[in-house]
Amino acid sequence: MHLFIRLMGYVRPYWRRLLAALVCMALFAVLSTVSLGMILPFMNVLFEEQTLVTEKAPALQPEAGGDFSVSVRGDLPSAGSDLPSVGGLKEELKERVLTFFASETASEALGKICVAFLVLFFVKSLFGYLQTFLMVTVEQRVIRDIRNSLFSHLNELSLSFFHGQRTGQLISRITNDVMLVRKALVATFANLFREALLAVLYLALAVWISWRLALITLVVLPPIVLLMAQIGRRLRKRSARLQERMADITSTLEESIAGMRVVKAFGMEDYERERFFRHTLNYFRTSIRLEVLSAMAGPLVEYLGLIGVVAILWYGGRQVILGSDVSPDWFLVFLGAVLSALQPLRKVSRANNDLQIGLAAGGRVFDILDTRPSVVEPVDGEVLDGFSGRISFEGVSFSYETGDIVLRDIDLSVAGGEIVAIVGPSGAGKSTLLDLLARFYDPTSGRVTIDDVDLRDVDLKSLRRLLGVVTQETILFNDTVRNNIAYGLDGAADEEILAAAEAANAHGFISAMPDGYNTEIGERGVMLSGGERQRIAIARAILKNPPILILDEATSSLDTESERLVQEAIEHLLRGRTVLVIAHRLSTVRNADRIVVLDGGAVRETGTHEDLMSLGGLYRYLYDMQFRSDQDERPRERSRDE
Repeated sequence: MHLFIRLMGYVRPYWRRLLAALVCMALFAVLSTVSLGMILPFMNVLFEEQTLVTEKAPALQPEAGGDFSVSVRGDLPSAGSDLPSVGGLKEELKERVLTFFASETASEALGKICVAFLVLFFVKSLFGYLQTFLMVTVEQRVIRDIRNSLFSHLNELSLSFFHGQRTGQLISRITNDVMLVRKALVATFANLFREALLAVLYLALAVWISWRLALITLVVLPPIVLLMAQIGRRLRKRSARLQERMADITSTLEESIAGMRVVKAFGMEDYERERFFRHTLNYFRTSIRLEVLSAMAGPLVEYLGLIGVVAILWYGGRQVILGSDVSPDWFLVFLGAVLSALQPLRKVSRANNDLQIGLAAGGRVFDILDTRPSVVEPVDGEVLDGFSGRISFEGVSFSYETGDIVLRDIDLSVAGGEIVAIVGPSGAGKSTLLDLLARFYDPTSGRVTIDDVDLRDVDLKSLRRLLGVVTQETILFNDTVRNNIAYGLDGAADEEILAAAEAANAHGFISAMPDGYNTEIGERGVMLSGGERQRIAIARAILKNPPILILDEATSSLDTESERLVQEAIEHLLRGRTVLVIAHRLSTVRNADRIVVLDGGAVRETGTHEDLMSLGGLYRYLYDMQFRSDQDERPRERSRDE
């Protein structure tokens, strides 16, 4: 019920359109019930000895092949032994219907009935169309709003959330799960409301005609309701399991396509194929179990209803044969009402199945929407208009939710305009330290400040406007070169984009592309080399013109020529900025104003390149190890050239 109420919260903005749809559904149900009453005049014309005539009409001779006398009413069979008031109402209603279709001949009366059929079913179909149209617009608007809410919330969550999630599972939430939520909406309104109302009206008509006969039908309803509830509970559990299987498929598919270069390089096509087949097999098995259970509900409900119908046929037929209880025409109307109620009851059963499946998917969607970001933006955060003072890490420690300690009591101060290099072995906490400056995470203890303002008290957008980030893993989008350089900067002029590209040593290769700056570069910039992607990222940072720059191993995975071009671009980028740089190749940080050596999450050494080399500590060890590795690499490069 809690999930259902939350889902209805998304429906509330469209309550007028929904109300109009419900009114159309109600009118559709009423007209469907009224159409059963057309059996009365039709049966009278075909099988009664009296024809439908007007009271003022003179006696007529029978038509050829007919033997009709003239009367507005004949000695109609008794309406049965129900309560006199009910029987009187039935007879009065029947008389009014017959009078309405009264004509001078049976053929004219039949023609009237046929025209009435056409008009009645046209109006009913019109309301059926209107309710469908209105409900579809409500459903699609709600689905759009849920998707938008889900995507917006994902953008607000902290990076720590994404570290514990598979991309394919998140995609499955937004695509597959949200579509299943639509099933809950359709089931609730288009099926449960309309079909339940139809069933109630049909059964109410049956009770009105003969409560004794209807009692037989009502006996089978409690087992039907209990059966639907039991099946619904099992369906929700199996549906949740099925969506997990679909998330596995989506995740495996996304990973395999994104890593296809690695898959082929390691000859792992068969492994990936088997992994995907295993997930599709699990989905197949779970889906079959779900469909079998869902398919079982309809026939069971229908068969239970059929038991009631057979009992009615036996009991009611005997009453008609014996000339008591109900007349033949009313018995046919009663039978039509009971039989008509079976189909809505079956649809109600299916609607309950869809509702349970949709609510299970909704639970998975709301699980994400209920996840709160670990980095909470202050309500009235201080807006940073610029930076000119100092960045400080004061007693900063940090550990992930797993409890692994990454940083321990870091005290570090960076003056405006200073270039500080952060070096150390793998896993020392270098990237995490700079992530704290961007406030992707908050320290477990201590604080990070800019101009003596704690970042936890700062407006996040204003903080990140001060920062330019260039990382080893360059993220580009499936868009034009122009839009990738100007990403996040609305209204950037072409001249500014061109100047940024030239400063990043990117203008040459961009101009050589088929459409220049308007060339689409593919998903994640797949049409570009590693060095070209890095230069696009540097051009993006130059165009943003941030006062604080973070470089995270921006040249570590490039070949010698690409590294030279990127290093030249970085030199343009460093001018006049405060820079914190993580360098894998220690030769690139010689000219830094200060080098900070991290190991085990703590600061071990601080100084210039010359100071640290003369100290003979960890930095000297790392530098010598890398220098020997580079020396060993050079002869092999020469031999390949030869």
